[in-house]
Amino acid sequence: MKTKILKIKIPTDRKILIAAKIIQRGDLVAFPTETVYGLGANALSAKSVRKIFVAKKRPFDDPLIVHVSNEEQVYELAKGVNLRSKLLMDNFWPGPLTLVLEKSKKVPSITTGGLRTVAIRMPAHKIAHALIEKAKVPIAAPSANLFGKPSPTNARDVFEDLNGRIDCIIDGGTTTIGVESTILDVSSQRAVLLRPGKISTEQIEKIIGKIDQHPLIKKKGFNKGQRGGQVAKAPGMKYKHYAPQGFVILIEESTNFWTQVRSILPHYKNKKVGIITSTKGKKHHGAVVKFLGKTPQMAARNIFKIFREFDRKGVEVAIVQGISEKGLGAAVMNRVRKAADKIEG
Repeated sequence: MKTKILKIKIPTDRKILIAAKIIQRGDLVAFPTETVYGLGANALSAKSVRKIFVAKKRPFDDPLIVHVSNEEQVYELAKGVNLRSKLLMDNFWPGPLTLVLEKSKKVPSITTGGLRTVAIRMPAHKIAHALIEKAKVPIAAPSANLFGKPSPTNARDVFEDLNGRIDCIIDGGTTTIGVESTILDVSSQRAVLLRPGKISTEQIEKIIGKIDQHPLIKKKGFNKGQRGGQVAKAPGMKYKHYAPQGFVILIEESTNFWTQVRSILPHYKNKKVGIITSTKGKKHHGAVVKFLGKTPQMAARNIFKIFREFDRKGVEVAIVQGISEKGLGAAVMNRVRKAADKIEG
């Protein structure tokens, strides 16, 4: 298979229609959203959705997010869209919030990983929005990478992983947020945060009141989809995710980070080491040092980019400095925990 690349800055009808026709015929298109690049197929076609799992080498029990371009599509995909759900859509859509609702019979089981719920969001990115509109179907789209690797934030990342495995990549530049959407389960009486993202717990609670947090959020990603009796109901909650090729060590307590780094390095003296730090200008002899950013927003834009840079440089051990979990920092720490092979306090 030869993968077509469409460079699009403004979603003109001609170029978007090329990609939309690929979706309509049942094949795969990678496209930018405001969060990360997604790998899209017709969400209502089991045969098309199966191609996503095959191309990504993704386990079939890991559910996908269905992307819509208008609210009417939600009512086709889900049951029980109540006032709480409507308030969230009105306040945060289009945008990086995914809602988990009871699915309708119209949604194939493969799209939801066999679950009775479906995850839905309306992206704010103009290219993503136009693609869904022109395809005239909701688009199922996990991140456009090989399963478990860092999510792609530009077309180059997608090409590295999926060239020859998918039909088309829309190159729409670098994504603005850099980590995946917030996922909120509103399928039962109590709303539950399943994955942190740009839309924070505080923002959500201002609209609908107190929400719970799923216990898997702060766990590293080596469970089998269940931990403590809790079933994973959204992407990014099970298996190892978001990880570079090397061994990842997360140091959550950042105040004595460099002291801990110095104690860790002798154990890996024959390995190529990369260090991700929030201390600007820091260098360490023999290690590849990357600045994560001085704000959670910068960290979110940089974390997957740096992981992929480490892979290109052949980094065998990555040591990551933890950051504050306020706002978008919670999403960054969630992703690093899922990537981590070892976590130290």
